[in-house]
Amino acid sequence: MKKRVTILGSTGSIGTQALEVIDKIENREDFVVEGLACNSNLEKFIPQIKKYNPKRVYISDFEGYKKLKYEFPKLEVLTSNSGLIEVATKDTDLLLTATTGIVALKPTLLAIEKKIDIALANKETLVMAGDVVMQKAKENNVKILPVDSEHSAILQSSNGDFHFIKNIIITASGGPFLNKTHEEIIKAKAQDALKHPNWSMGKKITIDSATLMNKGLEVIEAHHLFNIDYENIKVVIHPESILHSAVETVDGSVIGQLGNPSMHIPIQFALTYPKRIKGVETNSFNFFDKNLTFKKPDLEKFPCLKLAYFAGKKGGIYPCVLNAANEVAVYKFLEGKINIDGIVKTVEKALENTTEIKEPSFDDILNADIETRNFAKKLLG
Repeated sequence: MKKRVTILGSTGSIGTQALEVIDKIENREDFVVEGLACNSNLEKFIPQIKKYNPKRVYISDFEGYKKLKYEFPKLEVLTSNSGLIEVATKDTDLLLTATTGIVALKPTLLAIEKKIDIALANKETLVMAGDVVMQKAKENNVKILPVDSEHSAILQSSNGDFHFIKNIIITASGGPFLNKTHEEIIKAKAQDALKHPNWSMGKKITIDSATLMNKGLEVIEAHHLFNIDYENIKVVIHPESILHSAVETVDGSVIGQLGNPSMHIPIQFALTYPKRIKGVETNSFNFFDKNLTFKKPDLEKFPCLKLAYFAGKKGGIYPCVLNAANEVAVYKFLEGKINIDGIVKTVEKALENTTEIKEPSFDDILNADIETRNFAKKLLG
């Protein structure tokens, strides 16, 4: 039976790699690219449309929309929020959310209501609305399959059974500033923070990796994905990025997933779950001449991780506030308007300014996101 796949963010890093996985998968004929969505990158989007012949596509840029309508007169081309929702929820079995930001949240929730499984690469979905999303998934018997290498490693290591798990161990490379002093980090420019030693990612997520906020967001995601208390989610610095994450069982055993840094494996695992099949050729892991090191994260040097644990444990609306304030501050840092310490202070003040809502509705989440962004922008001038 063919699996119909829709990709939100098909021209980004995860989206393009997902299409590479589909190209190389052993039973390629079993996968149909039903829908594609992008922001504005026509240079990549048009060749994707020609190659995969989807039934419908979405583009947020209106000029791009007009060009696609002209070039593909028989194709269903959509724009605006309603268009994104239609692409995400129509005639598909698996929705891969590979966009960044809040834009994927509503389409994901509505896809879950249509009983569409989710391959999740969008952090904001669970960070902002984890309780709402996971409850809807439970009600509709929908799988939320992680695409992040860390969460995929946890799913693979546990085999999806968390009854015997004592702790989750999430590994972090430590980013470009692992061996820098606090003073050096504060003086760092955006170009320094973007030099990740192991992974090639988008700018925003690379900055989050440099501050370890990315790892904090992953902790919040893991709490929701696997229903594990924050006290049982451990972050370990592992510069080599060979152990992608692990689980500790109740008898003290530690089971982990190892491999060379590659996003193809977690993407493929989400697309083919629960099966494992041949796909993109990745270099076999060489055990020889390898030194694996593990360190405790320095929360004084990387306070964003501490802030994420705080927001996660507080729960309710706090993770949403954390995410929104961090995003505004990160883009200000990328523009050269603030230093990394400015990111930390912005998030701290936004959390201090938060009015607690323990069980936020979808509208509460949207309002908190807008209010926090406005607060952060005003704070940063």
